[in-house]
Amino acid sequence: MSGAQPRYLAWLFALAFMVAGCTPSVAPDRSTGVTQVAGPDAPPTASAPATPSAAVEIPTPVTSPPEPPPPPPVPQPFAFNLYQEGDFVPQYTFDWCVAASIQMAHNLIDDTGGGSWTDAGHQGELWEMARARSSNSFNGANPLGWAQVLTESGMGPYNVVSVPGYDDALRTAARAIADTGRPVGLVMWSGRHAWVMSGFESVGDPAQFPEFTVTGVRVLDPLYPHGSVKWGSSPVPNSLLKPEELATQFVVREPRRWSSDLQTGYLLVLPAAL
Repeated sequence: MSGAQPRYLAWLFALAFMVAGCTPSVAPDRSTGVTQVAGPDAPPTASAPATPSAAVEIPTPVTSPPEPPPPPPVPQPFAFNLYQEGDFVPQYTFDWCVAASIQMAHNLIDDTGGGSWTDAGHQGELWEMARARSSNSFNGANPLGWAQVLTESGMGPYNVVSVPGYDDALRTAARAIADTGRPVGLVMWSGRHAWVMSGFESVGDPAQFPEFTVTGVRVLDPLYPHGSVKWGSSPVPNSLLKPEELATQFVVREPRRWSSDLQTGYLLVLPAAL
């Protein structure tokens, strides 16, 4: 028995050592109260999730407000005049107003200064030409013959037009002068006389403003300086008449046998585009 006891004690000591080697060491987690296993086979301690990085902000492009449209153009004073010294020609008889107006139209168009038509004999020839092309029951020259002689004489196409309204008639005449660079014939005294419109003044350029306003009319009356007891005095050549002044002699022309196809209105011998 005495030999077995030491062996028994040695066996117990060995057993205790083995148990101690197989028992993992533990340590309490003081922050949570949970015992953390620190043995070699313990799972790794989970790390705190990574804080996501802040999103990169892309700056929004700054757009400027659209430019406001430019203000519409405002009509400005405008003037156009073909007249030069020497363009005026008087009528050499009380009948030859159409022929004298044809001579003045030529002079206004020909700005070289060397081709003036002023001769009295030539004026008589033009009168006969206009009469022959007028078919006038009064044996005179009418606006149709006037327009035809202007065209045949190389001054470009001319037509007779009737415009019902006075303001429209002035705009029509002014626009034709500005567009063609040629004068307009005005049928005066309700069809009994001929003047030449050589220019105008307005508020607004006809090329920009269709509804421009004519404020003045440049005229040549071949009867100057005589005038008429009924219709009034003849203006000085190249006079600038206000519309209301012109209206005392430039009046509506009613249709006659030679112009029965034209409506009642203000008659113009109007240049057409070439």
